[in-house]
Amino acid sequence: MPQIVTLTLNPAVDKISSIPHVVAERKLRCEPPRHDPGGGGLNVARAIQRLGGQATAYWTCGGLMGQLLAERLDAEDVLHRPIPIQAMTRENLIVLEQSTGLQFRFGMPGARLTPDEVERCLRTLHELDRAPDFLVLSGSLPPGAPDDFYARAVRECPADCRVILDTSGPPLHQGMEGGVYLIKPNIRELSELAGSELMEDAEIREVARSLISSGKVHVVVTSLGSAGVVVITGEHCENIRAPTVKVQSKVGAGDSTVAGIVWGLAQGKDVPDAVRLGVAAGSAAVMTEGTELCRPEDVWRLYEEMCRNGERGS
Repeated sequence: MPQIVTLTLNPAVDKISSIPHVVAERKLRCEPPRHDPGGGGLNVARAIQRLGGQATAYWTCGGLMGQLLAERLDAEDVLHRPIPIQAMTRENLIVLEQSTGLQFRFGMPGARLTPDEVERCLRTLHELDRAPDFLVLSGSLPPGAPDDFYARAVRECPADCRVILDTSGPPLHQGMEGGVYLIKPNIRELSELAGSELMEDAEIREVARSLISSGKVHVVVTSLGSAGVVVITGEHCENIRAPTVKVQSKVGAGDSTVAGIVWGLAQGKDVPDAVRLGVAAGSAAVMTEGTELCRPEDVWRLYEEMCRNGERGS
């Protein structure tokens, strides 16, 4: 089975609670909180594990929150390798307002990495016992990590390693300079890469094709939210519609999508069908509450429905 590695420089413990009403300037008494692992690469590894696969998750670990995060990953049987840092791993807060169903998400900047810790993360990739077949670089960069970190990480990989880059802003723009296999921007992020606001399907396709022609990326999967995705390669262009589901929470949907894509590719599916599995996983994730990721039974049911409704399977 192909080896999948994820790297998360800005992991988090996601604390989630609920309250009847969110009111300013008042002491609010919340329900007992739940603590879940968070951070792009960790969520991808967790979702792959739920789909029946395995990924090795490397992540920066510091302080009591880092210990708690490690315990939560162990409880889910996720194969992970902490990279020790001095500062404490961040904690995010997610509060559900019961009366409205609105979700308030407070994301913290993360632990500041020292220059030595940044280099340690890069050495970790360089010193892997076995070069991965897939490397997922996912999530925001914490304070102290340079914008070109992902580009430097890509250069640590052998040429036959397929790198999936899922981030935004300068780290996405600079990360692509290293040459990656697949990116998954939303329309806003693709617009930032293009330098202009994209409104029409034709514009999305034109920008994606120009990125592929430049040699920076082989596959561009542009997220359209509830409408699905547009997947473009050098030879293929397809709109993949997302199934209609009841939305409980959008937390983790993007990471579940990436997990489905990577796991599909690792199983030998072609790109469109792997992306189809990713869309099913992302749709399944929004059906769960809070920070919960996709449930495997939902993923496979939705995927099979998409195939029966005319979508091609491998």
